[in-house]
Amino acid sequence: MSPGIGSDLTVFAISPGIGSYLTVFAMSPGIGSYLTVFAVAAGVTLVITPVVRRISERWDFMVEPDARRIHERSTALLGGVAMFTGFLSAMGVAWLLDDFDVVFAAASEAVGIVIAGLVMIAFGTYDDVREMSAPAKVASMVLAGSILSFTGVTVLNLRLPVVGALILSQDLAFLITVLWLVAIVNAINLIDGLDGLAAGIVAIAGITFFVYSVKLTDDEVLLPNNIGPLVAITAGGVAVGFLPHNFHRARIFMGDGGALFLGTLLAASTVSVGGRSSEPFAGQTYFLFAPMLIPLIILAVPVVDVLWAVLRRTRARTSLTTPDKEHLHHRLMSLGHGHRRSVLILWLFTALMSTLVLYPTYAGGGEAIVVPAAAVLVLMLYTVFHPILRRRTP
Repeated sequence: MSPGIGSDLTVFAISPGIGSYLTVFAMSPGIGSYLTVFAVAAGVTLVITPVVRRISERWDFMVEPDARRIHERSTALLGGVAMFTGFLSAMGVAWLLDDFDVVFAAASEAVGIVIAGLVMIAFGTYDDVREMSAPAKVASMVLAGSILSFTGVTVLNLRLPVVGALILSQDLAFLITVLWLVAIVNAINLIDGLDGLAAGIVAIAGITFFVYSVKLTDDEVLLPNNIGPLVAITAGGVAVGFLPHNFHRARIFMGDGGALFLGTLLAASTVSVGGRSSEPFAGQTYFLFAPMLIPLIILAVPVVDVLWAVLRRTRARTSLTTPDKEHLHHRLMSLGHGHRRSVLILWLFTALMSTLVLYPTYAGGGEAIVVPAAAVLVLMLYTVFHPILRRRTP
């Protein structure tokens, strides 16, 4: 039986955590309902962001230019508050739509994601305004990850090459979930160095992961009650709604509050999907049947940036939290690309890496990576040689 999205009845198990299972009949949410949630997330964020910006300016929650920042004028903070408002609105609409009854049947997951997002917004915004120590920030991330795990948003199984699918114990599931959130949250936070960069990457990643999740659900790899697609499309929506206010020259920044919040949404959605899909299918061939690799491919830009930052600071024997101007976006600007072009290059790279996931998934074979892989190579050559050719042109 192959249930289309939002069509056939399917027997499935509601899994609020590593607990009891309840078998019921239900339909997967329809694409139209997901698009409604996306529109609400984007629309509310788009409209509320100017209001939050004025509040930020009135309360003097501003970030000033300095030696380690690229922006040239005093800019409002608290963009994360606007995105959280859009997120709550979208989740509220989803709650009211009958189509999502199957998703909210295990209400603890939705509640856990909202609370974890609120924790990240609260601590991140406090860090924007007053600044927290690095251990305190990590502790807040661990708290958010713990909330996700305790409310059922956790890695239930892990599929590894050669070994196959492993059913995780509660302790190991908790540890992997928390570490995953800390990694994704820090990746998004570190890449937020140019106007619109992090918001654009999250928008592309969220939409890509939603489309990927829909395919998994359609192929009966995911259960219809999985909350991952809903969180992914909502993350993409709030990022899209925030982007017009954040693109160069930005009128408001998302701040640590926004970056940590978006990272939490991506972590929750990827854990819900990658940590629950243990069955292989045709389009996963070149991922060695390891679903948790998928978000790392989609988020290649921030993931590579984090790994490079850790290596760079370890070799220099400096603290891992020491800020510098050696991130990928800084290097692009050093090559001669301007602010906007650097952002567009990294957006395009993220889109191409997303194609590496979606194209073979829908085409049904690993050999389909040839075209997007060639496009990635062309983009890399352009990135390196375009500034050189411009300098040599009289």
